[in-house]
Amino acid sequence: MFLFDQIEEMAVNLWNWALTIGGGWHVNEERKIKLHYVACKLLSMCEASFASEQGIQRLIMMNIRIGREWLDVGNFLIADECFQAAVASLEQLYIKLIQRSSPEADLIMEKITVERDHFRVLSYQAESAVAQGDFQRASMCVLQCKDMLMRLPQMTSSLHHLCYNFGVGTQKNNKYEESSFWLSQSYDIGKMDKKSTRPEMLAKVLRLLATNYLDWDNTKYYDKALNAVNLANKEHLNSTGLFLKMKILLKGETSNEELLEAVMEILHLDMPLDFCLNIAKLLMDHERESVGFHFLTIIHERFKSSENTGKVLLLYIDMLLQRKEELLAKEKIEEIILAHQTGRQLTAELMNWLHNILWRKATSSFEVQNYADALQWYYYSLRFYSPDEMDLDFAKLQRNMACCYLNLQQLDKAKEAVAEAERHDPRNVFTQFYIFKIAVIEGNSERALQAIITLENVLTDEESEDNDLVAERGSPTMLLSLAAQFALENGQQIVAEKALEYLAQHSEDQEQVLTAIKCLLRVVLPKIAEMPESEDNLESRVNEAQWFRKIAWNLAVQCDKDPVIMREFFILSYKMSQFCPSDQVILIARKTCLLMAAAVDLEQGRKASTAFEQTMFLSRALEEIQTCNDIQNFLKQTGTFSNDSCEKLLLLYEFEVRAKLNDPLLESFLESVWELPHLETKTFETIAIIAMEKPAHYPFIALKALKKALLLYKKEESIDVSQYSKCMHNLINLSVPDGASNVELCPLEEVWGYFEDALSHISHTKDYPEMEILWLMVKSWNTGILMFSRSKYVSTEKWCGLALRFLDHLTSFKESYETQMNMLYSQLVEALSNNKGPVFHEHGYWSKSD
Repeated sequence: MFLFDQIEEMAVNLWNWALTIGGGWHVNEERKIKLHYVACKLLSMCEASFASEQGIQRLIMMNIRIGREWLDVGNFLIADECFQAAVASLEQLYIKLIQRSSPEADLIMEKITVERDHFRVLSYQAESAVAQGDFQRASMCVLQCKDMLMRLPQMTSSLHHLCYNFGVGTQKNNKYEESSFWLSQSYDIGKMDKKSTRPEMLAKVLRLLATNYLDWDNTKYYDKALNAVNLANKEHLNSTGLFLKMKILLKGETSNEELLEAVMEILHLDMPLDFCLNIAKLLMDHERESVGFHFLTIIHERFKSSENTGKVLLLYIDMLLQRKEELLAKEKIEEIILAHQTGRQLTAELMNWLHNILWRKATSSFEVQNYADALQWYYYSLRFYSPDEMDLDFAKLQRNMACCYLNLQQLDKAKEAVAEAERHDPRNVFTQFYIFKIAVIEGNSERALQAIITLENVLTDEESEDNDLVAERGSPTMLLSLAAQFALENGQQIVAEKALEYLAQHSEDQEQVLTAIKCLLRVVLPKIAEMPESEDNLESRVNEAQWFRKIAWNLAVQCDKDPVIMREFFILSYKMSQFCPSDQVILIARKTCLLMAAAVDLEQGRKASTAFEQTMFLSRALEEIQTCNDIQNFLKQTGTFSNDSCEKLLLLYEFEVRAKLNDPLLESFLESVWELPHLETKTFETIAIIAMEKPAHYPFIALKALKKALLLYKKEESIDVSQYSKCMHNLINLSVPDGASNVELCPLEEVWGYFEDALSHISHTKDYPEMEILWLMVKSWNTGILMFSRSKYVSTEKWCGLALRFLDHLTSFKESYETQMNMLYSQLVEALSNNKGPVFHEHGYWSKSD
């Protein structure tokens, strides 16, 4: 009993400490909950906790609180466990209350307290069930709570709101059936105590219920949705309920007469103008134009003398235009113009709305190439501008009108409009574009060039955006493309060249840049080829070629994220360099272009999905490499590039291409490679890797390369042990592959030398990687077992003994292997003496994981 008292005291202290924890203790909320949970578990272990009503009440309080805390942090399973424990304790407490004799009044109050706690637990269990998607359990808990409301009327409001929250949450998750249940329950419960539940809240619940029915299936549950919203409007009438009712009516097969009755009801209720306009728009959007337009006409008359008459009139005009009643719309626009001229002007907001209506109509006419009609609507917009109101929108309006005039071939009017646009917005890209177009049409090359230069300057300064109807939105540089095309179509070749040049420089679209360069080449190259062979003309041709070469080079550098496009630009730069004198700078540039192109083709060959594609890419790479080699050899004659790193890269590229193509000349190519004096260990190791990469398979070449690499490592004054060990690993593994039974690429005596060489390095350095030592030990042991299977017993003992020598150099792994290795070696020696080969051979092989 003393032990349980101690546990109880410990649990209470832990609970209280968790409540007051803070100060220098860094404990988050979840850890506090865990402390409470542990305290409660400790307390439940004590028999004394269940012996008294006070003890049970304490456990109930603790379990309810902890369950709520776990619920809040999303740990529903433990929360449910706590709630279930609380229910069990409540049942125990209830039994104790009944069993003891108490005054009736006291007993009733105590029972109500137990029921109130039970109600809280049930509501928390419902929350947990909803969070876990268990609708059946949640609904059972809530219905139990609902049955308890007769005895606990003060809990009505909380249950009403709980059901409402469940309804909102399930509706957001598209669980419409569940949401309908919760919202219906919320309304029913709310009606039970109208003193604590306001009509506004009941109406809100019903509107959400109506919306839920609509979203669930507006055909199947149309009547329920309509009943719910009608009930909501009886509880508390407001604009939201009326608007929702109209939406529901429009979802059904409601006749125009019924809709008209509904809108007239809205008028009788003296709803505000904005609400009436929204109803009219709703009707129009649902293709009930006749009712909507009739309602709008009534609104127009009713609010004619109010301050908001402009708003009504504009919506009226907008609706007229949508109904294609343009003559009546123009009459109303003239009314606004007259009012505007007599001082009854629209507000700035309404004026913007009017301009949008007019421009939208003009745009729709422009899109069907009815330019004269578009001009009429733009002209209406123009009449609202006074001399002191000219802004950037005015310049835009003038540009749009200029575009219409140009399409109507009214050049003089177009020039006037563009002149106005230039006066108010000269730095706009579209203003300069129209100046350019007019100059090209007039044959004024100088003016057109100036416009292109100004356009380029504007694009360089800032990426401006506009909404002109001919603009390619989001890409102002597209104007340069349009300008080049327009100039070429009108025979302005010099102007087109300048536009293409700027387009190539400023466009971020790589495909567009490549197209621009190709187009520019088609324009310029014929001129270069036709130049007479005079000194001045030769210089001009070189300058043109140099410009193209450098532009293509720069574009290639910028396209590093798109290797295929990058290659196109490098090849283009290489081709243009062939028009330039073959001095050292140009030769180096050609070599670099070809090297980069070869790198891309080689990578494409590696990734090719078919043998045909692979052969195509690799063959193209080989041609580029060979040309690059020719340039490299020519440069080497100068003596400056004898140790150029490019030569090693070309060697590796050529070897890889020939190996993957299974080139019969591969061996003769390598004969010269082996004799090169300046190759590094890394180069030979790379050759070894390439030689074994699919589809290539040249183990003898890989072996020879690794031997040369190992030889170079030995010649170094200070050996890189890590690199040396990897090279040795690859060489031995290639010489005696894992699982080999009959085939080795070189004699075992030679392989033995490699092991001895490795052992020597291990003995003289502490940096040799232990994993590599372990691998050498396992490899030599397995080689010994292989010899045993071939009845070569002397070799067996020799190789297994070598494994023990490697074992001596292990550190962290030694203890794991030493006993087993010595035991196996003893068995091996015994087997050798008794010649029990098959018995030992069955279990003799090792791997590092054994």
